[in-house]
Amino acid sequence: MKKIFLLAISFLFATFSFEQVKINTDLKTLINQSFTFFPKIQEVENAVKTAEEKKTLTALNKTPDISFSTSYNYIMPKISFPINGREIQFAPVNNLAAAVGTTYTLMDFGRLKSNINKAKADIEISKDNVKIAKNQLANQIAAIYYNIVYFKKAIVIQDSVIEYFKQNKQMAENKMKNGDMLQIDVLNLQSNIDAEENRKIDLNNNLNKQLNLLEYTTGAKLSNGDSFDFDLETATAGISIAEANNPEFKLAKDKIVSSQKDVDIVKLNNKPKVSLNAATGVRNGYVPEVDNIRFNYLAGITFALPIYNFGKTKQQIKLQESFVKQNQLSQTTLLSSYKKDIDQTLLDINSAVERIANTESQLQATKQAQQITASRYRNGVATYLDVTAAATNVEKAAFSKLQYEYQLCQSKVELARLLGFEYWSN
Repeated sequence: MKKIFLLAISFLFATFSFEQVKINTDLKTLINQSFTFFPKIQEVENAVKTAEEKKTLTALNKTPDISFSTSYNYIMPKISFPINGREIQFAPVNNLAAAVGTTYTLMDFGRLKSNINKAKADIEISKDNVKIAKNQLANQIAAIYYNIVYFKKAIVIQDSVIEYFKQNKQMAENKMKNGDMLQIDVLNLQSNIDAEENRKIDLNNNLNKQLNLLEYTTGAKLSNGDSFDFDLETATAGISIAEANNPEFKLAKDKIVSSQKDVDIVKLNNKPKVSLNAATGVRNGYVPEVDNIRFNYLAGITFALPIYNFGKTKQQIKLQESFVKQNQLSQTTLLSSYKKDIDQTLLDINSAVERIANTESQLQATKQAQQITASRYRNGVATYLDVTAAATNVEKAAFSKLQYEYQLCQSKVELARLLGFEYWSN
């Protein structure tokens, strides 16, 4: 009943997490594509198969071992004694033997069961590592995806600034022809255009780097993203959701379970072991006709009981229990670290939201000032310095807003990772 209850709670949290995050289809497709493309995922998935094979191998220890053996030995001096005037040989000079034997553990007092349970715990750890790797890769791809969106938007802003300067340069050239403008003003405007063109080159270079990263992780060369549309509900975000969803918490718990299984295995070192053994075959050496090959067989039972090993088992138990304690402390550290990171990310989100609101009004004001300056410049009551200042103010405000929108989006992506939301699978 307890297990069913836990499964129901996990299902509710999973359903809840799906409803919490909204992403576009393009990003979701890229993330799922990366799971089959990126080698690291294949590596950790193969580790699950390896752990399962190890469990299968461990379970096979309950089956008997059957083996064939054969031997030849040349023995000198010959073992013989005179009896009643006749030499009797007690061992052949050419000793021959061949046999098929089997051993079977009849009672191991829980050793096999404990080792199988340990193998099962290791499988769960391997599965946790797969989920962690996917969570990290999805976070990386989402970050790259919205980096691309950022640079695309930045280039659009940059193009508008360059176009604004070009329009004013054309106007300055016309005025210079009429004698209303000095050539120095035209040259200064061209210098501003060149500087902005260089900045655009840097933005394009950064965009191409992100596209290369996208291809490296997903195999895709293009991204269709054009907005910061990653969104999730932050009102209910907290450490409890992370504990229920994030695979790093499950990994921490499974490591504790695995280390406890190691303690159980070591404690069984003091238990006895009962084994059956049997063999059948042919050999020579039977008196009095020691050279004749004869059929033979044997069967028996072995009881082994450890008596004293000078405290080795006791020390091994203490060592394994220290590993359990270490994993428990790691779990506590993980909880504290995630709580800090979640709280910090929520602060970043709230701060970005407020900054965006403030920057929006600033952007509108600078755009209006730019329009007024452009009109004044056309009418000859403003200089190229006024034009440059107005354009710079708009550019700064536009980039500030873009930066805050980008930070807000990336903070939400990070929060989704911390909370363990598998937003790519809903």
